[in-house]
Amino acid sequence: MTSFVFGTTPLGLPIEAWRFQNSGPKVLILGGVHGDEREGVVAALGLLREFQKSFTYKLDLTLVPRFNEEGVLFNSRMNTRGVDLNRNLPTKDWSPEIKTPRYNPGPSAGSEPENQALAVFLEHEKPVFLLSLHSWKPVLNVNGDCRGEAEVLAKLTGYAIDDDIGYPTPGCLGTYAGLERTSPTLTYEIERGLSPEETLRVHVPAILECLKYTETRK
Repeated sequence: MTSFVFGTTPLGLPIEAWRFQNSGPKVLILGGVHGDEREGVVAALGLLREFQKSFTYKLDLTLVPRFNEEGVLFNSRMNTRGVDLNRNLPTKDWSPEIKTPRYNPGPSAGSEPENQALAVFLEHEKPVFLLSLHSWKPVLNVNGDCRGEAEVLAKLTGYAIDDDIGYPTPGCLGTYAGLERTSPTLTYEIERGLSPEETLRVHVPAILECLKYTETRK
């Protein structure tokens, strides 16, 4: 296990990451893309605790529990510039239109330092699977070839699998990494309001089981 600074926030805060490196497929897990979606952060930190105890997977796995560090600190969907990091990535469909303040895409595509660090990581590492932990209504949103992982999670959680979240998401990670690049992306929407105890009880073991499937990726 190694820890490193994944990137920095607009305020200059470090974004902490941990790498668990065995020979095998590269994986990236993000928590806290939206800072007010605490369930995803709890799940990511639960994974970190489990991986620190023992990491036996044949994977080269990077875990970023609080990608939007400022949003987590201030319990905000956005960073301190008021930008939704999941609408700011430089996708082909990125739009400067601000439909509501919660979905502010920023002054330009890829303007935010958090996403600049993410883009560099994806370009350099090219993970074969990306898991992004959020909270909303229970759903497993797949972008790219990651239905196998989604099916494992669906069996253990009862969550539905959907290729379409149901509304436009220009500048989102699923499109940027999963559809326009080579990192299939699963956006894991944990039930909003679920207690930390239940999140750890149900969703951490489900993700650990899911990673056994990812081991088989070429």
